[in-house]
Amino acid sequence: MIIDIHGHYTTAPKALEQWRNRQIQGIQDPTQMPRASELRISDDEIRESIERNQLRLMRERGLDVTIFSPRASFMAHHIGDFNVSSAWASICNELCYRVSRLFPDHFIPAAMLPQSPGVDPATSIPELVRCVEQYGNVAINLNPDPSGGHWNSPPLFDRHWYPIYEKMIEYDVPAMIHVSTSCNPNFHTTGAHYLNADTTAFMQCLASNLFEDFPTLRFVIPHGGGAAPYHWGRFRGLAQEMNKPLLDEHLLKNVFFDTCVYHQPGIDLLTRVIPVDNILFASEMIGAVRGIDPETGHYYDDTKRYIESVDMDADDRRKIYETNARRVYPRLDAALKAKGR
Repeated sequence: MIIDIHGHYTTAPKALEQWRNRQIQGIQDPTQMPRASELRISDDEIRESIERNQLRLMRERGLDVTIFSPRASFMAHHIGDFNVSSAWASICNELCYRVSRLFPDHFIPAAMLPQSPGVDPATSIPELVRCVEQYGNVAINLNPDPSGGHWNSPPLFDRHWYPIYEKMIEYDVPAMIHVSTSCNPNFHTTGAHYLNADTTAFMQCLASNLFEDFPTLRFVIPHGGGAAPYHWGRFRGLAQEMNKPLLDEHLLKNVFFDTCVYHQPGIDLLTRVIPVDNILFASEMIGAVRGIDPETGHYYDDTKRYIESVDMDADDRRKIYETNARRVYPRLDAALKAKGR
């Protein structure tokens, strides 16, 4: 089995974006604020949006299951206040749940949280609970920078985030540390802000003793971990200067990396530097990089091709494709086993 742990509903029917645009207009003119009930998307529209896109590519590439969450760039926590984020998160999470109901053998949901700059993260707990208990979500996406590129929230090791961590441990769900759209012109959303955030999250974990407080907390750092694998020697050296334990002991029981790296040399480096037990297969298709690589003739985000070309044995490849995901996402494993998979 091949499990893709990083999928987003980037192909949702246009009605979703139209509703969101009305909601944004309603921030300035409350008379224009739409009700959630005004968004109407049929099951047939959802089927079409998935069958022609993500599911088609999953079948072509030989992928079995995708952990599916709302479109990351659409989270846009910097827009409006908590009430705006709450309504938006609820709608987006419900859509991903509907996808999982229509295609139960292929998609299982993960939740976005209704975060908002300057707002206590504990306000997101009711949505987390709803998604796990009612929708069967197996993970959350946690945005370490709800400001959209201005980084005015406390670091991930601050007690500011502890209510979320406590609830994650209670429900045994991991968090993918994933920012959203950048509203800072210095940082391109997918080319800079995402990768900056991945690297920043890793460094915040390294510089702290967070996992002493939460030994079973699990973070997945996407996009191959940002700069972390490429500069592994730098991070090992910084940990040494800070009198931290070796990274294997300090972080790698709790921090994991996906394979959303869109060229063979990058995947080769990732698999050489990071222990195989900490690498989880992912593609993030259809996402930030949708084109065909002229050097290979294949889609950049067809990451299975890269994994297949890595020099490793079948057991290690199976860890990346399946068994690591089952271990890091216990609710996913339970859902699959309940279906005899």
